[in-house]
Order: sequence, then structure tokens, then C-alpha cells
Amino acid sequence: MQPTMMSGVRADFDVPATMRDGVVLRANVFRPDDADEGRYPVLLMRLPYGKDFPLGSSLINPAQAARRGYIIVVQDVRGTFTSEGEFDPMRNEDTDGSDSVAWAAALPGSNGSVGMFGGSYMGFTQWAAAREAPAALHAMAPMITWADPSEGVFSRNGVFELGLEGAWLLQRGLDVLSRRNRGNPTGQFQAFTAMAREYDRLVEAGYAEAPLQRFGPLARLDLNQPMTDAITRREDLAFQDAVRVTPAYEVARIPALHIGGWYDIFLNGTIRNFNSMRAQGNPDQYLVIGPWSHSSFTPNVGDLDFGLRSGAALIDLQIDLVSLHLQFFDHFLKQTPNGFDQWPRVKYFMMGANTWRASDVWPPASMRLEAWYLHSGGHASAAGADGSLSREIPGAEVADTYIFDPLNPVPTIGGATLMHPALSAGAFDQRAVEKRDDVLVFTSTPLEQALALAGPVTATLYVATDGPDTDFVARLVDVYPDGRAITLTDGVTRLRYRDGVERPAGLVESGRVYEVSINLWATAITFSPGHCVRLDVTSSNFPRWERNPNTGEDPATATTWRVARQTLLHDAEHPSHVLLPVLPE
Repeated sequence: MQPTMMSGVRADFDVPATMRDGVVLRANVFRPDDADEGRYPVLLMRLPYGKDFPLGSSLINPAQAARRGYIIVVQDVRGTFTSEGEFDPMRNEDTDGSDSVAWAAALPGSNGSVGMFGGSYMGFTQWAAAREAPAALHAMAPMITWADPSEGVFSRNGVFELGLEGAWLLQRGLDVLSRRNRGNPTGQFQAFTAMAREYDRLVEAGYAEAPLQRFGPLARLDLNQPMTDAITRREDLAFQDAVRVTPAYEVARIPALHIGGWYDIFLNGTIRNFNSMRAQGNPDQYLVIGPWSHSSFTPNVGDLDFGLRSGAALIDLQIDLVSLHLQFFDHFLKQTPNGFDQWPRVKYFMMGANTWRASDVWPPASMRLEAWYLHSGGHASAAGADGSLSREIPGAEVADTYIFDPLNPVPTIGGATLMHPALSAGAFDQRAVEKRDDVLVFTSTPLEQALALAGPVTATLYVATDGPDTDFVARLVDVYPDGRAITLTDGVTRLRYRDGVERPAGLVESGRVYEVSINLWATAITFSPGHCVRLDVTSSNFPRWERNPNTGEDPATATTWRVARQTLLHDAEHPSHVLLPVLPE
């Protein structure tokens, strides 16, 4: 069924909405010419990046959506751009969101029904509003959005997300500095010049500055407080609660379209949100995962081209991402019989085969976890390169060792990241880092038959260190016949958080063997015949994740570093392995 298109649209700018504490937020409102009849649902997006800037209309064009019979509201969140108040990242969005939904529902021309949309922070503002269960919120479409701050926002299992926080807070600093120097053009220009200097040197030198509690690139601009809070309160669950969307699961009884990417930094949250909402008895939940990163929805993500059907411009050669949003909202806000009820509950892109698949659940019901074990003669690093990966349970084997120097960390090359634009996310070749002596490489023999994976990936490692604390990183890699080693998914654990951030286990005994589980989140890929499955193990991925100083000191305040001797065991008593989510073919 083709949607009805309106002939004209009118726009009102800087429309005020008063929050419960008297603070006024402002929005741009687009509506059909005849919206005074009061028969149109409202689509609301709340963002901290400026409603008048390109991001305010980058997902859904407000004018085009208004022609489709919607009132579109794009609102600056508290303390940003045209809105009053002080911006405290990710706080106040629950009450402000709920108040904004109620305000939007009462706009002239509205039929009282509101949907929310947007990605990343704008996805979070949906979940934050949903925590308050506003009566007028009837559907939402959160995209590339987290569930918990320890899943890629502040940290990953207690390891600080330095790459993300350093770049994001500097970018946000533009608006902060602008407001701070309002009415002073000279001061504003000087502040912007200083900010640009810090941003331009972030990759070269800024990320490496210590201590992190006083992060130089931000501290020199007097923008450091959010960074200090995030890194020093990584164990403060109460502080993090405002950033957590999980309380919405029990109260948000609404349809939701969850959209994520295999190379998105918040992939785990997208999957968790979908599954948790369904577990709470919310049946109208839909999940779409493409081979996308946080900022790229094109077929080219990193070193690979996944083909025309992979891009958001023409998903599976059927529909573009914007039309999918509007079809979803037409179905649930207008009750339009448009065929959306035939859309699969889960639609995911199978990398390698470069096709889309459908499922009723995630992971697919036919998936089974299969253990692939690490083996070597004690020389799995580049110097010896005898590491292997197979289904065979290990016997008597020599452990691998390597030296981790936090002043010479393994550099981040692609993956599910969100950092300075010079450090792109996506499917990148890892051969440069795999040549290092501090990276252990375990590779299967070339596959004789295709191997399809779709679901969660977990590495269980038996490790020891000669220091009081350290990190371990595991990465799943697809090795091509020509030698390319394309990253799929990775994860990190810190030994003091081996039992979880909520239950810090404390420092470790030198030389004692510990079993650690590293959550590599999820992937979907078909390894073609001739390809190899590989697992890399190391102790850093910088600047994505902060470096562990290996001293046992608080990484937030540490300014001294020590070299750590790391040991990875893989024998009958210590069967280090990776669990792969295998599909029948």
C-alpha cells in the first residue's frame, strides 16, 4: 500500500517546551499544511548535536516525513544549542524526555500518539523517556544504542573506552565553548582554535597523556569533568544508573525497531535491548543488524565491500532504512495495513556470504556453540608462529608467554569502534599487529567446507601474569587465502574485574593461573572454503581502550608503568578455547 503524500508542509522553528523544573527546551516542528485538524501522529527526536545542523535531519528528512502525514519534532536537549539549562551528558534525559513526549502529544494537529526515533545518543534519549513510561509514547526505533554504560559507553567490562570518550567529549566541547563565550566573538574564536589544536593532535599524542583523571586535551580547555566522572566512578553503579536503559524493559510496553551493526560499538546493547524487551512480554520487537559501523551504513565498511544489498540505501534490495522506519511507524501509529506485519522479527546480514537472513529469535534457534581450542608449541607469537586453532581438545602442551609494555601498546586497527575519524571502524586487515611479538596468533587449517556462524562469541582463557593486575584482549579474525586477516569481533577483560565490574575481585597473585571469560559479543559470517578461523590474544588495543599500567594502581591516576610478563596456558588441564556459534548449512 503506497503512503498518502501531503501537498504542503509548514515549519516552525525554536518552538519552546517547558520542562517540569521550568527549563525551556526548543525544537523545530514540521507538519502537514492541514495539521490543525488534529489527526497526525508525532515523531520526536531529541539530540545534543544541534537541531539546526545536518545531524538533525540526517536520518529522517523532516519535510519528507511531514508529507507522509506526520508531525516531526527535532529538539535540542537540555543545555545544548538553543535550549536552556546545563548539559550533563546523559542525565536529565528521562524526565526531560517524558515531559517532551507529553508536550509533543499536545501540539496543534497531533492525534496524541508519539513515536521516537534516532541513533546513538538519540537512541538513548528514547530509552530514557521510555523509563518514565509516558502515556503518549506508542512506538520507538532506537538505532546503534547501548543498554549499559559498561558495554561500550564508559567502559568495556571495566576497561575505560578512551577512544570514544576522548573524541566525543572534545567534539561536544564546541557547543560548551560557544555557550561559555556567548557575546564574545574574540573569546569564542580563541576557544575554538584551542579546541581544534587539541582535537588535531589527539591521535598523535593526546590519547597517550596521563593521568587520565586529568586528561590533558580536555583539562586544558576546562572540559574535563565528565571524563573524570566516567573514569573514576567505573565501579559506582548508582552513578551510572542514569545512563542505563535497562529499567525501561519492565515499563515500556511499546513496539520497538532495534537497529544495529556488526561493527558498531554498541552492538551488544542493541541485541540485549531486543531480547530483554521480548523477555518482558513485549511481542512487537524487531531487530535489524547490517555489516555497519556506528557512522557508516554503506556497503564499504573498512577494507571490505559487502555488496549493494548490504547498504542502508537498499536493504536486501527491498527497502531503504528511512522507508523502513516510516513503514514501522505507519503500521503501529496509524494502523496502516502496509505489510509490515510480514517483516521478520530478526533480519541480519551474513558476512562472507553477503546475504540477508531472517529468524524469529536471536541467536537463530538452530545455532549451537562449538568449542575451538588453542594449541601451540609455545611459540604462537610472530617470532615462532606455531599457534593453531581446532576442535581437538589439547593434551600436554607448552604455554605461550609474551611481554606487555603499556608504553608500546598494540594499536587499534578497525573493529567495532567509535573514535577520532582518523581511526576508522570496520573490517580491517590485522596483519600489521599480528606481526608483533606481544600478539599470540592461533589459526585453523584452511577450511574444506563453508563454516557459518551467527550468534555470541566467547573466549575462555587460562592466564597468568607477574604483575598485580593486567588486561587480556581476544579477537576473532577471518583469514583469506591471500593472507588478509579481517577482524570480526573482539573483547577485553581486566583481571581485577574477572568476576564482573559489579563484583571487583581485586588484585591477583603473581604467577597464579586464572580462568577468564572474554565476551566478544556477536557476529554473523560464513567462512568460505579455503579461509581460516583465527583467534588473536594480546593485552592491549590502544587507543580504543585505556592501557593497564600493570602496577595495580588505579588507572585513572596512574603515571607510572611496568612491563608485565603474560602467560597463556592451553593444555588438558587448562583448555583455552573460543566458543563459536555454528549454524547448520
